[in-house]
Amino acid sequence: MKDNGVDMIKGARAAFMKSQSNFSVNQLLNAAASSHPDKEVIVDGKTRMTYEELKEDVKNLACGLSKLGIGEGDRVAVGLPNWYEIVVIYFALAKIGAILVPFNYRLRMAEAEHILRNSGAKALFLPEEFDRLNQYEQFINIKNHLSSLEYLLSVRFEKENTISYQKLLEMGMQEEIDEIEIDSDNDIYTILYTSGTTGKPKGAMLTHKNIVETAVVTADWMQCSSEDVFLMSMPLYHAMGINFLFRVIVSNASLILMDKYKPEHALSLIESEKVTVHPGVPTMFILELNHPMFSSFDLSSLRTGEIGGSSCPIEIVHRIRTEMNCNILVGYGLTETSPTLTLTTFENDDTIRSETVGKPLPGVEIKIVDDFGNEIGKDKVGELVCRSFGVMKGYYAMHEKTREAIDGDGWFYTGDLAILDEEGYIRIIGRKQEVIKKDGFKIYPQEIEETFLTHPNVAEAAMIGMPDSEVGEMSYACLRLRRGSKNSEEELKDFIKNKLADYKVPDKIIFMEHFPRTATGKIRKIDLQCQIKSVIL
Repeated sequence: MKDNGVDMIKGARAAFMKSQSNFSVNQLLNAAASSHPDKEVIVDGKTRMTYEELKEDVKNLACGLSKLGIGEGDRVAVGLPNWYEIVVIYFALAKIGAILVPFNYRLRMAEAEHILRNSGAKALFLPEEFDRLNQYEQFINIKNHLSSLEYLLSVRFEKENTISYQKLLEMGMQEEIDEIEIDSDNDIYTILYTSGTTGKPKGAMLTHKNIVETAVVTADWMQCSSEDVFLMSMPLYHAMGINFLFRVIVSNASLILMDKYKPEHALSLIESEKVTVHPGVPTMFILELNHPMFSSFDLSSLRTGEIGGSSCPIEIVHRIRTEMNCNILVGYGLTETSPTLTLTTFENDDTIRSETVGKPLPGVEIKIVDDFGNEIGKDKVGELVCRSFGVMKGYYAMHEKTREAIDGDGWFYTGDLAILDEEGYIRIIGRKQEVIKKDGFKIYPQEIEETFLTHPNVAEAAMIGMPDSEVGEMSYACLRLRRGSKNSEEELKDFIKNKLADYKVPDKIIFMEHFPRTATGKIRKIDLQCQIKSVIL
């Protein structure tokens, strides 16, 4: 009987989730506010907001934006930390049919201007200053020579040449706005810019259906419910952060915001807010597990979480499951796929969770192809291509790039190399364009980088290839050692030689103090190659 009861609960949850699949973003919020009006949806420091309060603020902000002449099809950029206002903004834009263009508030002037110019943003929500950066000064300078940017909308400050968030709310009070009709399959909800590890960021156009159905499927897979409390340590300008925001709304759950990640604060919030779901990147979990005060926090409320962004060592997966009591899942996806394509399950062992990214989600098709687009057999390395409800409509104002990425049958070419094993699990090998070709061999950087990271003294590793007239490419391992470590180049080469084939041993090891990075913190290999080239020539 117990199993039947569990199956009935799972079935009811799945049916509830599925009923929301065709909703627009705003319909999703309306449904949650209708069923759970007095439930807390957002906790941001001392600010606590219910679903009904969120819905009311969304209406007021939408009315205020409409009075500025912002409406259907207009692009509105948002460069904010994880403040409660960002959630209101995301839903208000959906309500008036405007298109959200989120970006990292840490972007430097040239990077931010590229996104604002490429998207043709009409307005920008910004903080005055955050994380030691003066965003106001930067964006005033950009606005002065970017005619498409009409409005600077200030959040938590008021200054000349801006209209404040609070003023917009006041403009919308006592007003009503007609619900705009959204075609969820085709209407763009957001333009999300890729991280730009190998070139300028591209704007992936994601529809309401892309965003909502991905949230529905992943929330159901994670067995989320209205009892869940999510810790939002991932930035809400990032595809994974946005996906988890919508998992919260789909589940009628609660969201605890962190505007700046600090491991001790994360642990404290898990304890005080009884967090049940903790998404993050491996580094976050490592910092928490290794924090000197870790054992003093009560983490018994944790149920699950999700790791994305990079692979996670098996010992860390094991510690998360045993020391944090968190049945962690591991996933894979891209900005262009809304983002999640695959996930492990609650039943998978530590090895599966550390060596693979699980299996395709329901409704996701995946195949591995060769350089000519032909599907190849199991356990062979090829490019991962996918077709699903989450695949973007295309890159904004980049038709040629869109045609290169999505074929006539709707298959999206990810640029990631992967293996599909005999049991159906996906193993990510690395980026196709990063493969080093030397003496007829293909060297996959990610495999060597991950092997270096098992060395106790290696903090970060990046493999790159440099042109060579004799062998095609020479392999360079760029390593940042942990503080106080003094390993020699030969010692580290021997470490790889004892674990991998001889042709995978780097030709040269270069010790780094800092890596060039994208705004989201990823190592930017195109800049690293230029940097190394200037050193070796």
